[in-house]
Amino acid sequence: MIIKQLLVGSWDVFCYLVGCKKTREAVVIDPGGEVDRILEAAEKENLKIRYIVNTHFHGDHTLGNRELKEKTGALIVLHALDDDLLRGPLKADIRVTGETTLKVGEIVFQILHTPGHSPGGICLYAQGNLFTGDTLFVGDSGRTDLVGGHRPTLGASLRRLMTLPEETVVWPGHDYGPSPTSTIGREKRTNINAKEYGFYVED
Repeated sequence: MIIKQLLVGSWDVFCYLVGCKKTREAVVIDPGGEVDRILEAAEKENLKIRYIVNTHFHGDHTLGNRELKEKTGALIVLHALDDDLLRGPLKADIRVTGETTLKVGEIVFQILHTPGHSPGGICLYAQGNLFTGDTLFVGDSGRTDLVGGHRPTLGASLRRLMTLPEETVVWPGHDYGPSPTSTIGREKRTNINAKEYGFYVED
């Protein structure tokens, strides 16, 4: 698996270019702007972008959707509950409902419905890597005071993520923490909201 973490836009958004080493097919997760940089990264790795996945509907994560789709022909993937809230005429090509998978080359992503920050928030899990959008940050978690946010629901989503193997690498949706990545094990022990949401584990 090829993973390129790109800091894009004006809100410290982490966008991800994830590709299959064998087939060179790729997905872009949360293109929050600076589409030319995303395309340059794909060209450098000789990757063909097949999908655009939005972890949720907020504009800082969807800003580059239109341009990236126009330039690549990629299909937009978004949970149906968030697609219904997405402003503007550009909607998802693939509306996620329930639990499903997305195959990109030989990579099979589990799409996990993790509401709380938004009704249709999702995380993507494959090969020991978890792309968390605004559900889980390094040392923190997503806001619940925006449209569709709900704190108890976010807590349930976070507790679910904490059942993944401790060595799982966390790739967050924003550069808000002391490091650009973390692990599930580290978040259980150091996340500022771990005790409130009931997933704290002592060393």
